[in-house]
Formats: sequence, structure tokens, C-alpha cells
Amino acid sequence: MRFTYHGAPSPALEDITLDCRPGTVTALVGRSGSGKSTLSSLVPRFHDPDAGSISLDGHDLRDYKLASLRQQMAWVGQSVVLFDGTVAHNIAYGELNGASESAIIDAARAANALPFIERLSQGLHTPIGKDGEMLSGGERQRIAIARAILKNAPILILDEATPALDTRIEKLIQEALIRLMQNRTTLVIAHRLSTIQHADHIALVDRGRIVEQGTHEDLLAAQGQYAMLYRMQFA
Repeated sequence: MRFTYHGAPSPALEDITLDCRPGTVTALVGRSGSGKSTLSSLVPRFHDPDAGSISLDGHDLRDYKLASLRQQMAWVGQSVVLFDGTVAHNIAYGELNGASESAIIDAARAANALPFIERLSQGLHTPIGKDGEMLSGGERQRIAIARAILKNAPILILDEATPALDTRIEKLIQEALIRLMQNRTTLVIAHRLSTIQHADHIALVDRGRIVEQGTHEDLLAAQGQYAMLYRMQFA
């Protein structure tokens, strides 16, 4: 598969072959600008490949209606999109706005968000300000995770969903993400290798190509680029 941004002199992705098995976690790793987020953006069809295709259950993504395709996917990234409304409205956002309060509470609990929500002046019904300015970074992230849990989509994309926060908050977010990934097909984009060591499959992306694939143990044993990145991060 190949993809080129409009007007770019060369492809952003080339010779990509990747198999994400149902119910497993596939991690994309590599340096900034290597093409990881570009590759993930092709899954919900923010872009389409120039050559080759991406298939879901044996069918080209272009064979699905766009709205139907995206209903099957949930996305959590480092940049959380929140709006000027209540906590509940930000969790039950868009197509989820008909969710019951009990379902929202269950999602917030699973996202490790309920303790801080209950401390707010009006609980779930507390306004959080423009772009969620009343919340901390860790609280915003847990709202995004609660939203993804409530959506309950079979395909999950995590794009740097574990930001660099203090150890206690990062642990809460990691626990919530583990719950979120259960029984889903997950694509994880990560810079920090500590967050993806237990992935079922890891693909190292470099200059728009997948140059190494395997488990964490396999890639360390191969003594290639992944092993070098690992040593750099844990030296």
C-alpha cells in the first residue's frame, strides 16, 4: 500500500503490508515523522491510499459507507477534543448523546474518571468550560477514554493516548486503557516503548516504510532498529 499527500514530492507511506488480527493489539513505533499517525489515519478513511488497499473483514474500506465504517471505530489521542458543556455531554458526545446517565457513569467508572467527577461541584452535570479548560490534562484524557468506552466500538485507535503525566495519574490512565482494549482490535501509536511491550504485534515505521515487525521479544533478539530505540529509551 502507498499513500502520498496532495502536492508532496514523494510518498508518506510506501510498500506497507500489515495484518492486524481481530481482537489483538498492534503497535506502531518509530521516530517522530516516520509515518505512524499517517498510517493510522487511513483506517477511518481520513485519506485513501494511492495504490493498494486496506481491508476490514476481507472487504476494501472503500466498499463501506463512511458513516457506517466510522461507527465501528473509537479513537483516543493525546490532543483531546472537548467542548463547552457538562462532563456528561462531553462523554456522551455526538452519536452517543442519547446514552442514559447510568451508562455514562459506568463508562466514567471504567475510565477511572468517576472519583474526580464526583468531586466536582455538580458531578456529571458540571460545566467544564471552553475546550475543557476547567479540567487537568489527566482528567481530560480520562473523559476521552470514557467516551470511547461508552461508544463500545470493535476497533480502537490509540494515538499517543498516554501523555507524560505524573506517575499516579499515568497509572490510572494505563489501567483505563487496558480495560478499554479488552476484546477489541486495537492499533496503538506510541513513542514510549514502555507502553506497548505487551502488544501482540509491533511494527517499526521508518521513513514511511515498515522496516521491522514482530513481538517485543522477537525484535529485541533481532538487534535491529527497535532494539536500538529500546536501549536509547531505557539507558
